[in-house]
Amino acid sequence: MMQYFEIFTNILLLISLGWYLITNLQWYNYKLERVILKHHKQQWHIIYFVTPIVLFYLLDFLYFAIYFYLLHLSAFYLWNKNLSKALVITSRVKRFFGILFGFTFVVDGLCFLSEECHYGVFIVLLGTYAVTTLMEKMFFISYKHKAKQRLKTLNNLTTVAITASYGKTSIKNYLYQVLRKNFVVYMTPRSVNTIGGLCKDVNDDLPYDTEVYIAEAGAREKGDIEEITMFLEPEYVIIGSVGEQHIEYFKTIDNIIHTKMEILKSPKLIHGFVHDSVPILEYPTITKFPNNLFITRSDLNGIWFDIDIDGKVEHFHAPVLGSFNAINLTAVILVAHKLGMDIEEIKIALHNIKPVDHRLHLSKVNGKVILDDSFNGNLEGMLEAVKISSTYDGRKVIITPGIVESTDVANIKLAQAIDEVFDIAIITGSINQQVLNNYIRKAHVVILKDKSEMEICLLENTQIGDLILFANDAPNFI
Repeated sequence: MMQYFEIFTNILLLISLGWYLITNLQWYNYKLERVILKHHKQQWHIIYFVTPIVLFYLLDFLYFAIYFYLLHLSAFYLWNKNLSKALVITSRVKRFFGILFGFTFVVDGLCFLSEECHYGVFIVLLGTYAVTTLMEKMFFISYKHKAKQRLKTLNNLTTVAITASYGKTSIKNYLYQVLRKNFVVYMTPRSVNTIGGLCKDVNDDLPYDTEVYIAEAGAREKGDIEEITMFLEPEYVIIGSVGEQHIEYFKTIDNIIHTKMEILKSPKLIHGFVHDSVPILEYPTITKFPNNLFITRSDLNGIWFDIDIDGKVEHFHAPVLGSFNAINLTAVILVAHKLGMDIEEIKIALHNIKPVDHRLHLSKVNGKVILDDSFNGNLEGMLEAVKISSTYDGRKVIITPGIVESTDVANIKLAQAIDEVFDIAIITGSINQQVLNNYIRKAHVVILKDKSEMEICLLENTQIGDLILFANDAPNFI
């Protein structure tokens, strides 16, 4: 009977360890080195992965079983339950657990037949990771080839690829809304911007009648944008604002710039639109933007701005918030005009444009003004959200983890701006808690350690008539 109990315990242990491993791999784009070296909460690795493995090999089985059932399983269950970004059960995850169970039953079966055997844990996890990684690489090569062949069958397709440190999702959404007045347009969903996500999008969702395909290109290391570019071969590309976002991966701003510029290597490139933050020589096929941009007004009702097009100053209005969106819309206007839309058509489209969800999206709920900027995680955009909030007459509350994957200098600037405008600052997450708390001195600071208590926190710290700004919303593994 004891041997059966050992086998059952071993299986449960491997399921919990495998669940933890694949969850973290999914968060970090299935890059093990990023899970190990770039994870923002290394203590989780110690508590939920390293400790149970070490104790499994060091303790007698009965002592380990007491720890495992009384401490580890309950702690692991609560950890998983409170995640703001839980594991998504994809085909890849199902394959992972299929291989894990296969290895587990082979090892446990051999142990069951042997008189002296210590049930394996580390070797099972290592074997599962190695086999599934090899399998996924083979699957991806085939999947990418299939997607490439499908793109070749769409003879009337024009592709616009967008990259930037920040703003690329907004540019994509705005460009889609403008172009769909004249073209059959399809854009990548949500923030899909990796080579794997784009291959899946092309294979599964890109309609055959699409005339203009708008895609994002994201990166965590050199070569990522180039791989996407060689896959899509876009005719038109946009390089938006480039800054220190993801500086921890690229180390220097020059590395970020050079990686973004990989998008200009497209073999089918007709024209590129490049933000002024990117130093590039003058080329006939390159247009720098914003082009003599002049913002005449920016408030809670939208933005009004002028730009120079073909030597003539044109006036535009869009019911979206944030003066930085005038820069994003400048790129949209230039691309739409290059694709054949006249300026008046573009003006009408902009006038009726819808804001992007979770990016300075204004709403009113229960007598409170909600400014949802939870998908914005860069200094420039967050400072603009603070600036817009300052125009509101009444109490102001901000909820933020600060700027993730950036520098202390950037977070200090954000904290100082918050201190000038807001009455209450609710800080979520631990990554920037100290620097924000040190530099927010006038506003009342509330530390929210567990995001599951957000509703209670808001009830206690806000009232009717308040403006509440949700500025960035990092998942709780960050």
